[in-house]
Amino acid sequence: MRPDGSFGRVGNLNGHLDHVSDEELARLYPDRDEDEQPDRPCSRCGGELLLYWHGPLMTGVWMELCPACDARRPAARAFIQWYRDPDRDPKALPKLFEDWEAETMHAHGWARAPQPEAPPSPPANLRLIPRGEG
Repeated sequence: MRPDGSFGRVGNLNGHLDHVSDEELARLYPDRDEDEQPDRPCSRCGGELLLYWHGPLMTGVWMELCPACDARRPAARAFIQWYRDPDRDPKALPKLFEDWEAETMHAHGWARAPQPEAPPSPPANLRLIPRGEG
């Protein structure tokens, strides 16, 4: 997200945003066009979108965040409120985006697959010392 509130990120292959700041991205890609995402009207009402995004890979879903159309959806409303807050916390963005993505994809008939639990840690390599030697 740029300081003016506009978005300029591309999701990773797994759909998650990375933790690279906009300043770091600007240094990495100095010739990047600041207006790489042209204005696009909402496909539902024709109003101005806050964000539009390709859904997760291979779904074919085009996600739109429209203040007029999405204000009644809880995750979208939270994202819109955060976006409009001049004192917004950038650390909240990944969770807000993930919740909005899940809510939007659910409306299109998709559900997020449960994440597998982490495998148990292997036992520590302990060296047993016989009594009387330690």
